Amino acid sequence: MKGIVGRKLGMTQVFDEETGAVTPVTVIQAGPCPVVAVRTEEADGYDAVQLAYDEVPERKLTKPKLGYLTKHDVGPHRRLIEIRGQTELTPGETVTVESFEPGDPVKVSGVSIGKGFAGTIKRHNFSRGPTSHGSHNIRKPGSIGASATPSRVFKGMRMAGHMGAKRVTQVGLRVHSVDPEENLLLVKGAVPGPRNAIVEVREEIRGGS
Repeated sequence: MKGIVGRKLGMTQVFDEETGAVTPVTVIQAGPCPVVAVRTEEADGYDAVQLAYDEVPERKLTKPKLGYLTKHDVGPHRRLIEIRGQTELTPGETVTVESFEPGDPVKVSGVSIGKGFAGTIKRHNFSRGPTSHGSHNIRKPGSIGASATPSRVFKGMRMAGHMGAKRVTQVGLRVHSVDPEENLLLVKGAVPGPRNAIVEVREEIRGGS
């Protein structure tokens, strides 16, 4: 499983000089990510690789976190992220954008943009009620359950509430180009999260995980 951690810089367009086609791409500044630890099915019960990202001064880390990184011969980094799947990486190696090539199918995970408190029409795509003849059900959710039986509202009922700001994985993406000098990945299409959001880029195995 190939994977890397990066920061979403924003979106732009790439023009093809020959055909004039315009491709919308998301620019991700990914890596370099030192390999801190490798989890195995035999020792840990699952396969994964733990990567460090976002190098910072030592004073910005807690002593336990700094001690853990020092124990594994890794400099101070703000984030530790595990990417599930079997890997051939070993502790001490560094993952860079060069592990990806143009055309590679990838999926990108991140925390979506928060929309705040939203009603059911915006949050769940409900239809509105009638707007004439004294109707009081224009943007209300309508009935949320029976009265006497079961005398409660079932869990998971779609209602108004906080919208966005949750982990989302966008699948079906492809790497457009790679810039090793600037540690940039250009991915075709949009990925979750606002500008400067932390995202995980993983290879997508069709029909698998």
